[in-house]
Amino acid sequence: MVSTIPGSEILTSTLNMISQSLQIPVIIFLVIFAVFAVLAIGGLISEYTSRKKITPDIIEQLIYAISNANSLEELKNIIENAKIYNSQKVVLIKILRSSSLTVDSRHALAKKLIEFEENKFTKKIEKTDVVTRIGPTLGLMGTLIPMGPGLAALGAGDVNTLANAIIVAFDTTVVGIGAGAVAYFVSKVRRRWYEEYLSNLDALADALLDKLSR
Repeated sequence: MVSTIPGSEILTSTLNMISQSLQIPVIIFLVIFAVFAVLAIGGLISEYTSRKKITPDIIEQLIYAISNANSLEELKNIIENAKIYNSQKVVLIKILRSSSLTVDSRHALAKKLIEFEENKFTKKIEKTDVVTRIGPTLGLMGTLIPMGPGLAALGAGDVNTLANAIIVAFDTTVVGIGAGAVAYFVSKVRRRWYEEYLSNLDALADALLDKLSR
């Protein structure tokens, strides 16, 4: 006769109860992640169609134009007519309006404005990053949770229950991995776009700050 540790049955029953109680929340979150992944792809396509192709030549010409400008009004016209994003123009105009500040204060303002843009993009990418990391984990949980009762049913000769458990396990795995893969792709593409955006903004801001410091 195999002896059991006192209280072990209570502990295993508690673990089983907790595990099984997580199945519905896991499935709900997987459905939410699947919907989010579809919306993220749609948002990526929409963002792609509205993107401006800003080549290095455009940035180079803008830097030369800013450097050779003769007045604040001319600088303002150069920025407003530039073929860059409106949000970049807003930041540059705010830096231009700080011409009455000291050099250190102007640089501090420019740094804070660029950090604000960076934080805005970081928050946007964080959403898909969360799905990238948690989606496959929830898929694995959704795989393992129903397998316990399924294997127990197999031991009792209930093949139908095992078949249903396997179906749920496979479905949750596919949804979890699929949502994570889509979210990873969206994050990867957006991160490249936003890094290019911030790099261009940083270069233009430096050129403008240098001009204002003369």
